Amino acid sequence: MSKIGSGNEFIPLNIAILTVSDSRALEDDRSGNVLVARLEKSGHKLAARKILRDERSEISALLLDWSRDPAIDVVISTGGTGLTGRDVTVEAHRDVYEKQIDAFSTMFTIISMQKIGTSAVQSRACGGVVNGTYMFALPGSPGACKDGWDEILVHQLDYRHPPCNFVEIMPRLEEHKRRK
Repeated sequence: MSKIGSGNEFIPLNIAILTVSDSRALEDDRSGNVLVARLEKSGHKLAARKILRDERSEISALLLDWSRDPAIDVVISTGGTGLTGRDVTVEAHRDVYEKQIDAFSTMFTIISMQKIGTSAVQSRACGGVVNGTYMFALPGSPGACKDGWDEILVHQLDYRHPPCNFVEIMPRLEEHKRRK
C-alpha cells in the first residue's frame, strides 16, 4: 500500500523522543530505544531525548518547550497512554495541541487490532500539532512503538511518500500566524 515516490528527495527531520515512565531510565528504555533506532535507520536525526515521570504538568511543559525549539520538527512520546490513574500522557498532549490528528488514533487502533485483537481498545495513542511541530503519543510497549513507526510514521514523515505526507505540509502549519 505505501510506496516511495520518485519525484521528491528525502528530507531528514529532527525528532525528539520522550519516554513517560515512573520506573524507566535510559539504560532500560526499550521503547525509546526502538524509536531512536528506527528514526535513525530511516535517515532522520535524534534532536533530543528525555525520560519524565507520569506528571501531566511536566509533560505538557516539555512538549511546549520542544514545540518552540526550531531544532525540533517532530516529538514522539512513548508511555502513559493507557487507562490507569497514572496514565496522563494523552491529557498532557491534548493540553498543548492546537490541532488534533484524529485519524492517527484511528489508524493506530486498526493496526493494533490486527495484532492484539480487542485489547487495542485500551490504547489511547494520539497525534497533533503545536507551534508547527508534529506530536505523537504512542503506548509504552516496544511492539506498539514498532507498529506506530513502521506502519504510520515512517511513511508520513517521508517526503517521498505519495500521494501525501506530513513533511510536504510542514511549511504551511503556521500560515495562520503570518500577517496578511
